[in-house]
Amino acid sequence: MTSEIISAVDLGGHKLTPKEVVSVLIFVGVIFAVYAAEASLIIGVVKSKRRRQGIPKRFRSAGAIVTHLLAILGMACLLYGFFIEPYWVEVKKVEIPTSKLHQTTVRLVQISDTHCTIRPLNEKKMVEIINGLKPDVIVFTGDSANNSKGLKRFKETMKSLEARLGKFAVRGNTDVIFWHRVNIFGETGFVELDSNTVEIDKDGDKIWITGVSCEKGGKAGDVLKKVPDDCFSIFLYHYPDLAEDLNNMHVDLYLAGHIHGGQIALPFYGAIITLSKSGKKYESGEYKVGNTILYVNRGLGLAAGINPKMRFFARPEITVFDLKPK
Repeated sequence: MTSEIISAVDLGGHKLTPKEVVSVLIFVGVIFAVYAAEASLIIGVVKSKRRRQGIPKRFRSAGAIVTHLLAILGMACLLYGFFIEPYWVEVKKVEIPTSKLHQTTVRLVQISDTHCTIRPLNEKKMVEIINGLKPDVIVFTGDSANNSKGLKRFKETMKSLEARLGKFAVRGNTDVIFWHRVNIFGETGFVELDSNTVEIDKDGDKIWITGVSCEKGGKAGDVLKKVPDDCFSIFLYHYPDLAEDLNNMHVDLYLAGHIHGGQIALPFYGAIITLSKSGKKYESGEYKVGNTILYVNRGLGLAAGINPKMRFFARPEITVFDLKPK
């Protein structure tokens, strides 16, 4: 079985909310209405030509011109979403001053949701960008590959990434569903964090990185109890859903993925679908939740299943965190 036959709902582990259902229906309905109107106008012209009556006035009316423009804009957006934005990687830089570092700056790079397939997407570009950033630490927050040939590409790509102090990863829902018996991080140099934590030391300053596989979120609190209060604490989990549950735990930076920024988003509105328990509340980017900074990475790949293989207003992303003494 490959992930190509799994629907977005099955993969996400969360169902569409009523609000998301309404958003999808409105979005699809508007598109259908525009192109149905355009098709009606074109059919009218064809019929008039056959009767040798010339172009009807209705085709040149103000309403018809608006319909033509919307149809052209829609086609342009479709082409952009398929052929441009999925390859247009954004490098997002975030500075985090903290009183828990005293001697040095730690550069951490987050990647997520590569969803590798037989067809290359952003893998080569990702390696060039990240190795050029010279990170101390690289973290991956889940969803490696959509099929077996993509998994081979994923492992080759991850092996090529370089980090001074270490590379760490957790499994996403795709990894748990399809690769639960496969050592997907073997020979890549990445250490899989599965309900455990590691200590990183740079110039005497220490940071702790805790990771939990996406199906074991209930164990996060027990694992985080081991982290010292006076050290900077990073938590890796595929979903952003635990942000409020961990509000009183010792987490300075919570890194997640999964949502892809909706993969298809609208200006001023954002993601149409998130497939997240938190809905649109934490759909992409940086949020302050109590004493924790939550960052939701938009990922680098395209979701499997019935999801459209395009991005719109949700560019693929590499996030760079510079943790600095306050």
